[in-house]
Amino acid sequence: MKLNSIRFRLVASAILIIGVTLPIIGVALNQAFESKLKNALQQELSAYVYSILAVADVEDKQLVMPEQLLENQFNVSQSGLYALISTNQGQKQPVLWQSSSMLTLTIPKTFQYPRLGDFAFYQLDINNQPHAVYSFSVSFVDASSQFPFTLHIIKDLSTFTAVTNDFRKELWLWLLALMVFFMVVQIAWLLWSLKPLKILKKELNSIETGRAMTIEKNYPQELDQVTKQLNTLLKTEQSQRQRFRNALSDLAHSLKGPLAVIQSQNNLTPSTQEQLRTLNQMIEHQLKRAQSAGESSWHLGVAIKPVVQKLTKTLRKLYRDVHIETSQSITDSDIFKGDEVDFMEMLGNLLDNACKAANNKVLLSIDIKNNSLICQVEDDGIGISDNLKEDILTRGTRSDTYSQGHGIGLAIVKDLVESYQGQLTISQSHQLGGASFTLTFHNSRF
Repeated sequence: MKLNSIRFRLVASAILIIGVTLPIIGVALNQAFESKLKNALQQELSAYVYSILAVADVEDKQLVMPEQLLENQFNVSQSGLYALISTNQGQKQPVLWQSSSMLTLTIPKTFQYPRLGDFAFYQLDINNQPHAVYSFSVSFVDASSQFPFTLHIIKDLSTFTAVTNDFRKELWLWLLALMVFFMVVQIAWLLWSLKPLKILKKELNSIETGRAMTIEKNYPQELDQVTKQLNTLLKTEQSQRQRFRNALSDLAHSLKGPLAVIQSQNNLTPSTQEQLRTLNQMIEHQLKRAQSAGESSWHLGVAIKPVVQKLTKTLRKLYRDVHIETSQSITDSDIFKGDEVDFMEMLGNLLDNACKAANNKVLLSIDIKNNSLICQVEDDGIGISDNLKEDILTRGTRSDTYSQGHGIGLAIVKDLVESYQGQLTISQSHQLGGASFTLTFHNSRF
């Protein structure tokens, strides 16, 4: 999946949203749950305060408490629920009373002492364990004086911590499961939503490789107009290309007829005949060049093997004295992304020239290396000298190696190759000793 693809962007955004939203929801739920538990705990300890104050009394400036409280946890040692009454003068004053459950508990010295009629709810560590404390300051009034004190209700938070930890663990497990579920669903939904684009890509690839001419599938409303316009463009381009070639063919016939009549005249001077031949060559060369599909052939494609078989079969009939050997590592599915006529023109010209120059053997090698299509034509003739390699690619120039032809074939091949952004190189054949012509088309052309 490429980083700049729509699929990657949608999947990444979906994962980002899910990965951010659900953890935020988890944190919010966990905080809300703990807040509710703390409020419930505060209300519980507040109720204990009033239950103890209801049985407390002051006589002769002395606090009087019953031996047993109604809440049995205050009567059992280390029950986790404790009560303590101290003066509200601060830490220097003694403890006035403590519940039986605090007999083995170390009394902390950090209690808070709120104002009379007010309370404080906070947390203390007692015996290295967290405890919740609810401190409430009151004052009993008798006939002659006031008796202020602070009641502290203490509760072990181990149960509270266990509950919150269990809730947090279960919450995050469920959120993790939901994240995985939502991601799978989101990715599946996105892939299903983007499936028409994948199908369209396959159809465009089929058009590009020449296996189809138009887009045939039905697409969603958002893509329907695009595919219709693309089909219209393809049909228009195909029709225009065909009309253009027909017009050029008609033009060629229209020009060659009068030229043939003129050339048949007996009273022409040698210079006139030479000019007529040059004119005929120029017309043929320019017509071939104009008919090339070139870079406009993105939606064209031709299988390489059938073209090679057709050319070699024809040339073996024309040049019976020449043994044409082929060496190819391509498969039936390998194609040349271009016009069939152009590919046959390029390869056919090179093979035809090689057969003319060869003593008795021509070798055609076709291979795909480094994402490039390489077509090499070699012969066992006398080869081409270095000073002629550039000249024979010029229109109208013919090497002495070829006894036939009018010298525009290689120029046509050069123009066609350049129109497909390929390369034509000439060298000496290491295998056969003659000339070697190599066509190279990079990955965008096969």
